Amino acid sequence: MGNWFQQSIIATGRLPLFCYFVALIVSFIATRINVRLIRAKVGWFRDVNVGEMHIHHVVFGVVLMLVGGVSGLIVSSASQVGYAAAASIFGIGSALVLDEFALILHLHDVYWEEEGRTSVDAVFVAVAVAGLLLTGLRPLTWDYGTPVNPALLIVANLALAVVTLLKGKIWTGLVGLFVPVLLVVGAVRLARPGSPWAHWFFARRSPRKMAKAVHREERWRRPAITAKIAFQEFLSGRHDLPSTRRGRRLP
Repeated sequence: MGNWFQQSIIATGRLPLFCYFVALIVSFIATRINVRLIRAKVGWFRDVNVGEMHIHHVVFGVVLMLVGGVSGLIVSSASQVGYAAAASIFGIGSALVLDEFALILHLHDVYWEEEGRTSVDAVFVAVAVAGLLLTGLRPLTWDYGTPVNPALLIVANLALAVVTLLKGKIWTGLVGLFVPVLLVVGAVRLARPGSPWAHWFFARRSPRKMAKAVHREERWRRPAITAKIAFQEFLSGRHDLPSTRRGRRLP
C-alpha cells in the first residue's frame, strides 16, 4: 500500500489532489452528521446564530475556499506538502459550500426539502470528478493516436457532451468528458422525457418517441433513482419537509 501511494500519488504529483479528495469526502460526511444531530436536537449540537441571524455553513465554506485557494497560489511552487495542506483546506471549504448548493441555486433555505437533494448531487459530482482526475484521467483528452487535428477532436467532444447533457443524461455527460466513448452513446440514444432535447424535438411531434422515452424512464431510470435517493438519505438524512419553493417568486 505504501509503495502504491508513493508511486501513484506522491511521485506523480497528485498528493494535493488526493488531499482535496479526502478532505471533501470526510468534511461532507462530518457536516451531514453534524446537521443531522442539530436537527434531532442531540446534546449541545446547535445552529450558529448571531443575534437573530442564522449563519449558514456555506459562509464558513467560502472563507475556507478563499484561504485554501490563496494559500495554494502562494506555496504551489514551494513544496508539495504545503500545496497539499492548502488543497485540504480548499476541500473542506468545498464540502461546506456544496452541501448548501441548493440554497445558492434557489436563493432560499431548502436544505431539508426535496430541492435540497441538489446539494447532495453536487457533492457526488465533485467527488466523482476528483476521483476520475485522481486516477490519471483528464477531460477532453485528444491523444487518440489519429491524424485528426486535436482541436477538432476537442470541439467534437464538447459538442457531444452538450448534446448528451441536453438529453438529460447528466452523469453520462460528465463522465464522458473523461471517457469520450460514453459521449457517443449518450448523444445517439433517445433523450430522457423531461429533458430540453425531448421538449424541443419530439415531445409534441412524435408521440411514439415520447412514449418510448417514458417507458425507458419508468423501467430503467426510476429504479436507479430510487436506489440513489435511498443511499442519499442513508448518508445525508431525509429531505422530507414540504417544499416552500412551489409557487414562490423572488422579488
